[in-house]
Amino acid sequence: MKQLSRRLPQRRKPFALTGAVLLAAAAVLAGHTGAATADTGADALADRLATEVTGDGAWPHLAALANLTTAFGGHRVSGSPGYEATAQYFTAALTAAGYQVTRQQFSFPDYDIRAETGSVTAPQARPLHPVIARFSRSTPDGGLNAAVSLPTGKDTGCTTADYANSDVRGKIVLVRVGDCFITQKQLVAAEVGAAAMLMNGDSPDPTLNLRYRMVPPADARIPTATLPRGEAEQLQADIAAGPVQVTLDLRGNEILTNTYNLIADTPTGRADNMIVMGAHLDSVDTGPGVNDNGTSAVMTLETALRLAPYRDQIRNKVRFAWWAAEEKGLAGAQFYIDQLTPEQRENTALYLNAEMIGSDNFARQVYNGKTANGPAPAGSEQISTLLNGYFAGKNLPTVGLVLDGRSDHAPFIAAGIPAGGVNGGSDTLKSAEWVRLFGGIEGQMLDRCYHQGCDNLANINRTSFDQFGRAMAWSAGRFAVTTEDVNGVR
Repeated sequence: MKQLSRRLPQRRKPFALTGAVLLAAAAVLAGHTGAATADTGADALADRLATEVTGDGAWPHLAALANLTTAFGGHRVSGSPGYEATAQYFTAALTAAGYQVTRQQFSFPDYDIRAETGSVTAPQARPLHPVIARFSRSTPDGGLNAAVSLPTGKDTGCTTADYANSDVRGKIVLVRVGDCFITQKQLVAAEVGAAAMLMNGDSPDPTLNLRYRMVPPADARIPTATLPRGEAEQLQADIAAGPVQVTLDLRGNEILTNTYNLIADTPTGRADNMIVMGAHLDSVDTGPGVNDNGTSAVMTLETALRLAPYRDQIRNKVRFAWWAAEEKGLAGAQFYIDQLTPEQRENTALYLNAEMIGSDNFARQVYNGKTANGPAPAGSEQISTLLNGYFAGKNLPTVGLVLDGRSDHAPFIAAGIPAGGVNGGSDTLKSAEWVRLFGGIEGQMLDRCYHQGCDNLANINRTSFDQFGRAMAWSAGRFAVTTEDVNGVR
């Protein structure tokens, strides 16, 4: 087992609830008061929430989140001032609505990036903009200067056969995304003697660059980073004309980071048939994350606030959760699951997850109750059926999305808890069929600002934000009254 750095966990003094945050929350909450009506029936509360929870109603929360993120460092990485400031805002709003909010503290293995620079030194000097993979091995202090080489076989470099008849020992290899995960690519490159690996991100946007991570970290062997497609293709063209020399400075340290999940329960409803509805509050370090996943976080907040006056109609306790460290490997949701007792797991009826519901080039995706390896826990397909039925009733087409492990539903599924929800999309390219169904631009990513600095308020598709938000509020209201479709409990 690889040892962590001797650097101690970073412990930041908690922020006091600032007057600005409290005032912002109070201003938004001014329109959330009202008397609840005594409707009856399984869908009555669901229908009411789907009417009251709207994109326009949640927009002030999203604007507040965006403003706080910008004011406190430009991102909401777990453990950062941006995460703390937005968590304070959520706490203030929930507390004012009558919820008791808890912080579920935990620490997780993290990676502190110290350097990620590069340049072509020959034949003609120019800068490169590598993004180091989390948990990558580091170059020596001062950097690594070496020739760049390409695979002689398939350009994704997933097998040693891709380097047949080529000596890449001591060189930097340039491969393309695809066919296998980045960890496998660098294991193969290390096996054939490469000193480092660069990966062409191969996005339709030639300037887009994404940060990957080594899974598991123990498999990291050589310094590894990604390049935007434009820079990678220029390197390939240079190599075709003759030798190319590159300097890379890629360095990072493994650390522990302290953070917390936010949790708020309805005061009523049976705790032995609990509904959990969640979204991650953190962002990546390369952008403000207003869509990823601010949109889902604030819609979950808006649902909690609108549900509060109907506590007397709730039969099953609803737990609202805002997860930390999703972008660091689903650490927050995984910690939550790990600390549950067997009885608490058994008493969790289902989990509802929302991810990136304001994607500008969205697809109306509903998790389909299946994993990559087969069916998800019993009840997951029923969640999918109900959500698809809601959209069908609004004449809104949907497409299925496998419970793929890329969001916080994964730990729940692994624990045997039924899960479902919605996802507007991230780096998947939009097909012609999806353009026919949802509009948008063929061949572009569903969120063209995914993990980038442009993931701000201007990036949000307010139509999908509204439609997904209403659907999730509807499902929360329905399951708060009955989970008979999922687990037979009325």
